[in-house]
Amino acid sequence: MRTAPARTAEWASSTGSERGRPPDRGGGPGRTLHRLRQGDPRLGCPGAPGTVKAVYRFLLSRQWVILTLVGLALIPVMIKLGYWQFHRHEHKVAQNQLIARSLAADPVPVTSLTAPGRELPRRDMWRTVSATGTYDTAHEVVVRQRTAADEQSIGYYVVTPLLLGNGEAVLVNRGWISAGNDLTRFPDVPAAPRGKVTVTGRMMADETTAASGIKDTKGLPARQVMLINSKEQAKRAGRPMLGGYIEQTGPEPSGNTPELVPEPDHDSIGPHMAYAIQWWLFAAAVPVGWIVLVRRERRDRVTAAAEQAGQTREDEAAGAARDGGRTAEPAGSREAEPAGSGETEAAGDHAAPAPAKP
Repeated sequence: MRTAPARTAEWASSTGSERGRPPDRGGGPGRTLHRLRQGDPRLGCPGAPGTVKAVYRFLLSRQWVILTLVGLALIPVMIKLGYWQFHRHEHKVAQNQLIARSLAADPVPVTSLTAPGRELPRRDMWRTVSATGTYDTAHEVVVRQRTAADEQSIGYYVVTPLLLGNGEAVLVNRGWISAGNDLTRFPDVPAAPRGKVTVTGRMMADETTAASGIKDTKGLPARQVMLINSKEQAKRAGRPMLGGYIEQTGPEPSGNTPELVPEPDHDSIGPHMAYAIQWWLFAAAVPVGWIVLVRRERRDRVTAAAEQAGQTREDEAAGAARDGGRTAEPAGSREAEPAGSGETEAAGDHAAPAPAKP
């Protein structure tokens, strides 16, 4: 009959040796996690060979499907926003180059670039032009909501038609003045020079709501407007006016005259390229972030499965030990009794015979 130690050894060997593996010499979450990652089939968990898809099954959950779809939708949007900023950067660079070329070009007569009712081409904007004539102060207007050179003070632009002598006129933006306290009446405007004058300045296109975003509000006080537009002023003055207007740069102001409009900035390119790169980096970060989240989720699930498997093995081992102890006690008792009886019998056999009674 087998003793309790023999049974325990046989039971321990059956857990490993009978399956062609050495017996398990350790347990706990650490060894279980190692086996899980190495694909130990004894664990019967997602790390086992042939079950790689099972560990990523969480990607089919509602939460992960929504997260993935949102990420896929954001990538093209961010790429498009990046190209939008890149095109704005290109537009700004091209505009700066155009302004620089136009300002550096030799002055030309205003009539060589424009005509009554004509829209000024973009290539002719900011060109330096000259015009000779007399100011028509009777049809002078002020343009509301314009900033001074410091870009902080709000006031008016003073726009006066310059009669060219051939029946035509051209609008001249003589500069900026302060708004004053009463916005409901025509402000005190410095008088325009009398007699024939020669004006030089930058040629500008007519302002429109579509191009500037400024609404041409109706019902303003007399001789106040929101946009500088030659067609509208031609209707007011009742005479043909050249398309566009002159932004005066000379002669230099002296005394009580409007403040000349400063030269447009053509050195700054703005933050558009930085914004474009930023959007593209965001687009690249979406899949990277998705992969990081997936790996983290997989790691957490593998760790949880390893801990659960390790706990299960510990519980099974403890239960098996208890069962083995209960089985060994009766066997030991039964085997001990014959041994005791044999010793007693042996002792009796070797004992001295009892003396005979007299």
